[in-house]
Amino acid sequence: MQDKRRTLRWHGPLADLATRQHGVVSARQLRDLGYSRERVSWAARSGRLHRLYRGVYAIGHTDLDWHSHCLAAVLACAPAVASHTSAAWLWGLLRGSPSTFHLTAPTRRHSRPGWNVHYARLAEENCAEVEGIPVTSLARTLLDLAAMLPAERMERLIERSEEQKLFDLKAVDALLACAPRHRGAAPLRRALTIYRDDPAFTRSGLEKEFLRRVRAAKLPRPAMNLNVSGYELDAYWEAERFAVELDVYETHGGPAAFERDRLRQEDLKLIGVEMTRVTGKRLKREPRRVMERLARLLAQRRAELL
Repeated sequence: MQDKRRTLRWHGPLADLATRQHGVVSARQLRDLGYSRERVSWAARSGRLHRLYRGVYAIGHTDLDWHSHCLAAVLACAPAVASHTSAAWLWGLLRGSPSTFHLTAPTRRHSRPGWNVHYARLAEENCAEVEGIPVTSLARTLLDLAAMLPAERMERLIERSEEQKLFDLKAVDALLACAPRHRGAAPLRRALTIYRDDPAFTRSGLEKEFLRRVRAAKLPRPAMNLNVSGYELDAYWEAERFAVELDVYETHGGPAAFERDRLRQEDLKLIGVEMTRVTGKRLKREPRRVMERLARLLAQRRAELL
């Protein structure tokens, strides 16, 4: 019993470390805990440690999950952090775990099957830790992703980070100021357009999504929340005298509101303003069809006004 207690005291710190690190450790960490090189070699031969990469081991077994393999790759390239899509998965921005691990290291490293190692000297504020794994900060993750993902997908990831209350525009702007030549800088600035103060900007989730879809469809940008003859219009194209009312049940669902909305549409028609309605559910369900029909309606109004 005394020997067992002594063993537990000796190996307890290693067990704690393995628990925090998804079952993987580095040779350097083992040395820091007091394990000699000879003892590590003996443990590897006896099957107590399983070599994953040079200087990186799994403790006790090799039934490892995605987090274990990701941290093992990070430790193998130390000092490195998970980045790009690997960081996006850890931050909760992706629906599924990526099959390739992306890492960023301060010295140039060779990539290998299943790894993609990027070179960058990251400032301390551009690094973080998520679920026990060193990772690029959310701002740096968005910057890196902007260099490799299409605009529409990038906008969805930013929106997802905002939904999870992770998004910090000031932090992203500070990073953009420090890395103006990064390949992701220009596309990330474009993706952030709707988050900046602008006469055509609103914080309404539905209005932001509508503006994003209008831009993606390459339609003329409307004025938002513009007052026309005493009525505030959600989206208005002045040249076409055409408006879109963005409907959400919570703000337009009562009987009195229903009647007012119909009278409002009639009044606008009398002064030559055509209007259509787009509901939040419809925009979410069939955004491409909504934009295709909007493009046809705008073209039709231009023809009518010639």
